[in-house]
Amino acid sequence: MPTIAASIYRALAEEIIGGALVPGQKLDEKVLAERFGASRTPIREALRELGARGLVELVPRRGGVVARIGLDELADMLDAECELEALCARLAAQRMSAMEKKRLEHLHQESAEQVARGDEHGYLGLNQQFHDLVLAGTHNRTVARAVRGLRDRLAPFRQAQTGVERRLAVSHEEHGAIVRAILDADPDAAYEAMRNHNARLGAFVLERIRNARPDRPAAPHALPVTPPR
Repeated sequence: MPTIAASIYRALAEEIIGGALVPGQKLDEKVLAERFGASRTPIREALRELGARGLVELVPRRGGVVARIGLDELADMLDAECELEALCARLAAQRMSAMEKKRLEHLHQESAEQVARGDEHGYLGLNQQFHDLVLAGTHNRTVARAVRGLRDRLAPFRQAQTGVERRLAVSHEEHGAIVRAILDADPDAAYEAMRNHNARLGAFVLERIRNARPDRPAAPHALPVTPPR
């Protein structure tokens, strides 16, 4: 997804998950284009991505409507990801080659530089590579494919962590425990470290959405024009 569309997608996903945009609220292409100072093409791309992630119900040639997030389904997916990726870490600790382990260690060191600079965009890119390396290290394409699908589906929820204190530093510290366990070929420790990492995030996501649920009816009007943030 091009940079402009990706930026719009992230902004809208954050607002949907955080409750600023409520279920049933219309997302009109023209209004969004004015708000973000963009043409309708990146708006449509962002809305398509939101639709693919279940955050928006698309309306042909008009825009979309904010979908209701099913907490039970979301909790199920977060729980499945937590357990399955922990299994991946266990397998990686048993099966990763020396070269794969060295690449994982080097990537973790690169991530530390992003944390020190407070570079969220750079860190998140390396974070994706980190988890991809762990999945590849299972040498089991079926399990890796299942976890990758869950991670893709849950990506907007995972990224919506505005307000989390020391977000990057905490993530990096938890990655450190995973790396140490894999380098030590300790499958039990790798399982627990990855499980704890994902469980913390899953608990935060569910709590945030519960707190954001409005006590008022779904908004029937289009998104008001507000300046980009």
